[in-house]
Amino acid sequence: MEFNKELDARGLNCPLPILRCKKSLAEIEGGQVLKVTATDPGSVKDFQAFCRQTGHEIVEFAEVEATPKKEFVFHIRKRIS
Repeated sequence: MEFNKELDARGLNCPLPILRCKKSLAEIEGGQVLKVTATDPGSVKDFQAFCRQTGHEIVEFAEVEATPKKEFVFHIRKRIS
């Protein structure tokens, strides 16, 4: 999937992936897509709740088997204000 900005949140634990995501979303325009890669298993529920509360949309999600930790890849479309 195409994206406009990428955030590497691998190795970060809650709440840092969400905080960095919020900052990265502030740097792009409404309707653009942010790709986030995280390794924290809790990030799946965290990003779902974050998007539900803020109006952003997870347009694609994938779990990727990686070494040493599984990676979670989110494509988040910024809401149009």
